[in-house]
Amino acid sequence: MVFNIQESNKRQTKVHFPRDIEKHEHIFIPMSDGKKLAATLWMPTDAENNPVPALLEYLPYRKNDFTAIRDSARHPYFAGHGYASIRVDIRGAGDSDDILLDEYLKQEQDDALEILDWIAKQPWSTGKIGMFGKSWGGFNSLQVAARQHPALKTIITLCSTDDRYRDDVHYRGGNILASDMLWWASTMFAYNARPQDPEVVGDRWRDNWINRIENTPPFVEEWLRHQRRDDYWKHGSICEDYTDVNIPVFAVGGWQDAYTDPIFRMLEHLPHAKGLIGPWAHEYPEVATPEPAIGFLQEALRWWDYWLKDIDTGIMDEPKLTAWIQKSEKPAVSYDERPGRWIGEMAWPAPSIDNQKNYLHEQKLAFEPPSETALSIPSVQEHGLYAGTFCPFGQPGDLPADQRLENGKAITFVSDPIIETTDYLGEPVFHGRVSVDQENAMIVVRLMDKAPSGESTLISWGMLNLNHYQSHEYPVALESGKRYDIAVKLNALGQQIPAGHRLEVALSPTYWTKAWPSPKPVNLTLYTGEHTYIELPVRNGDGVDQKVANFDLPETAEIMKREILREEKRSYDIIHQPIQSTWKVVDYSDEGRRRLPTNGLEYGSINKNTYTIRENDPLTAKAQCEWELTVGRGDWQTKLVTYSEMTADLNHFHLVNTITAYEHEQEVTTKTWKTTIARDFN
Repeated sequence: MVFNIQESNKRQTKVHFPRDIEKHEHIFIPMSDGKKLAATLWMPTDAENNPVPALLEYLPYRKNDFTAIRDSARHPYFAGHGYASIRVDIRGAGDSDDILLDEYLKQEQDDALEILDWIAKQPWSTGKIGMFGKSWGGFNSLQVAARQHPALKTIITLCSTDDRYRDDVHYRGGNILASDMLWWASTMFAYNARPQDPEVVGDRWRDNWINRIENTPPFVEEWLRHQRRDDYWKHGSICEDYTDVNIPVFAVGGWQDAYTDPIFRMLEHLPHAKGLIGPWAHEYPEVATPEPAIGFLQEALRWWDYWLKDIDTGIMDEPKLTAWIQKSEKPAVSYDERPGRWIGEMAWPAPSIDNQKNYLHEQKLAFEPPSETALSIPSVQEHGLYAGTFCPFGQPGDLPADQRLENGKAITFVSDPIIETTDYLGEPVFHGRVSVDQENAMIVVRLMDKAPSGESTLISWGMLNLNHYQSHEYPVALESGKRYDIAVKLNALGQQIPAGHRLEVALSPTYWTKAWPSPKPVNLTLYTGEHTYIELPVRNGDGVDQKVANFDLPETAEIMKREILREEKRSYDIIHQPIQSTWKVVDYSDEGRRRLPTNGLEYGSINKNTYTIRENDPLTAKAQCEWELTVGRGDWQTKLVTYSEMTADLNHFHLVNTITAYEHEQEVTTKTWKTTIARDFN
């Protein structure tokens, strides 16, 4: 997880603000149950005499150290342009009281409503509030918007979702995300255990620290107890009733991010929604990779000014959706930039999009259906190792490699060369008639851009737990040999395919490390014919491209200085052990160690994730996630070491989570959680 702003790699322009600002640290906002939440406030120096609208970012990631650098880039920027910008640590995080029992709880929303009450009563507040955030902060901005607090007038949500089951790091298409469910749970397992700052909360920090370590559960246990889309996942999913969100929403994401699909759904279902999609990974657009980064803080100000200050900035006259159509590129595990162009659509679904059917024949794609042929697709457990990470953060090595490394482990279908250069915008959908020989099975669909020279670039993918082919809420056992008509939604794309290139589709019943494998090897049979095709969203014409605003270069506030105590390191290795018939992925990220001169805090993290599987044996799948986190200042130094493991047999998943805490390198406490959870059509 990368939270530090990449100030050395971006062309951010430091600006002089129209209003002088002041920063208020270590504010404690009282909750009705007696707990207090820690906050930092930036606002114009004259705000008490000239009240301003407020902006809230509400996260569990520790405002005083882990997000301090990134917070310094945008909160003072908003304050300098006439807003009170407030950064609050969620209950159980940073210097806030209590412990954090899970993500997106009702308690989290209830606390947010009390924070909004508190803001609205302050003498520097006009009573109009906006909320924003990326990832967790994007999620809870949507969720709090659905609670309809009268002071919350609008939100900007980045890299988030309207559907917690469909688009997050737990499940995809009803399949367990092997690479990310345990990893993200292990991340929060370690993050939640970090201590409060004794200079802020006093001597009680140590008792509170031990309480957090021993009583904050590993989130993965609860996530794995809910393998279908039940009430647990419906909570916090605004798609259950879009009418609950009755304020304007600016939804932002990137093609490399894992949370792009929800933008299209929110544009369709929220009446005052606007969407922006760039070529970016999971990051704010003013610092994101690949280029072009944009002046997103300026765009955010245009949004805030329109909805919170009643200034007609023109932003609502521009397209409902602005998106970057990427030009074709050879496959690479990292890109510094993605050439392309900005396009605009005034509505979504857009009248410029036509769905084009490409039927699957033996080894080819064509516009006409073939006669029926049965094609057998066996399980190759190591298929998927070159798929890249599920949710790229812009780190080196995050992206898929040349898919020729994968295609020999799947069945592939290739089109004739495309006659005219074509733009695709939206969600591809695969329709197929299939049968399997086991009660539990999945299907994975990859869509690729195949260059005339042979390179194969992954441009979209999707997967479906076939037990969920009718419903994620009510899965059913599959009958051997029975034919099923299925639909698999692939990730949305904005992609140009040039004339002379080909489209390539690959199918498989495995996708390690993305998906936890089915309990037994599966033979999947695909039946070609009129029921088996991939539907591609072809964009015809130029929409309202001429109305797309010209984005400025990125601006930020002056970014907080820091001392580098340990440099960052990153590696991503795929290891094949032929004698043992074993494949292993080792994803290592040392995010370095820093000291903040403003408060003297030192912090660092090291994360190693290992995913192992043996050929032809899905029950050998193992995920292991390790963290080392340090937080300290001078003579006060703490360290947390965690280990998380997930394995499975035919009927159960097995989880192990261990945490050990150190003060001055002396062990303070250690605890292990061991849990067995039944497989539920997974």
